[in-house]
Amino acid sequence: MRQVEQPKKDVIRETDAEAIRLGKTLLRSARFGALAVLDPATGGPLASRVGVATDLDGTPLILVSALSAHTGAVVADPRCSLLLGEPGKGDALAHPRITLVCRARQLERGTPEHARAQRRYLNRNPKAKLYVGLGDFSIFRLELERASLNGGFGKAYLLDRDDLLVAGEVTEGLAEAEQPALDHMNAEHLDVVAVYAHHYAKAQGEGWVLTGLDADGMDLASGDEVRRVFFPEPLSAAENLRRTLILMVKAGRTAQQRQR
Repeated sequence: MRQVEQPKKDVIRETDAEAIRLGKTLLRSARFGALAVLDPATGGPLASRVGVATDLDGTPLILVSALSAHTGAVVADPRCSLLLGEPGKGDALAHPRITLVCRARQLERGTPEHARAQRRYLNRNPKAKLYVGLGDFSIFRLELERASLNGGFGKAYLLDRDDLLVAGEVTEGLAEAEQPALDHMNAEHLDVVAVYAHHYAKAQGEGWVLTGLDADGMDLASGDEVRRVFFPEPLSAAENLRRTLILMVKAGRTAQQRQR
């Protein structure tokens, strides 16, 4: 009797809003990642840990020295991938991670694009101020092509760049508005920032500051701890940032009072 071949089970799930939110969270909250490149001397794979931040649109940023092997590799061949996601307790493979397939592009010093990228990188990685100005260090944008998301056992997704990045006029408008807003909030309204951290991010402890604002949400940090908070709705225009921040703190304070 002829056996009927059973169809193979597709291990890739359909990309949904939850997967996209997780992918963006891993991307925006990363402080470091594993960068994989092609060794120009051998053609073989080469992996190294790098510090990570994101540009306003979500594109990963790295600051690397010309003395590092991975820097020479991406200059010779820009194809690379970046693995993000920190393991917690228990089995490391049970924790979410995302692999980004990218092409590295070195940013030219003295350009507005480089200034914005450096500002955002230092907001996320302030200790890099010690060496960011050294002549052998460069900032690269890892231009995203596609991504593979593993949300844990049995939760595999394929994402494209439009799932993770936010482009358009609102992002361009925030390029000028972001840093003044960060400086103002961190200097005058740390009590408000604490509401974002404690209520929306469910974070513990004190000392939280804002490190980034984009069309999708905000990034917060307290020492080495980082959190990502999404806006209730993505910003349709940069002018809506202030109103969104005010509405969120009002809602957060009201919820905190009800819980007491």
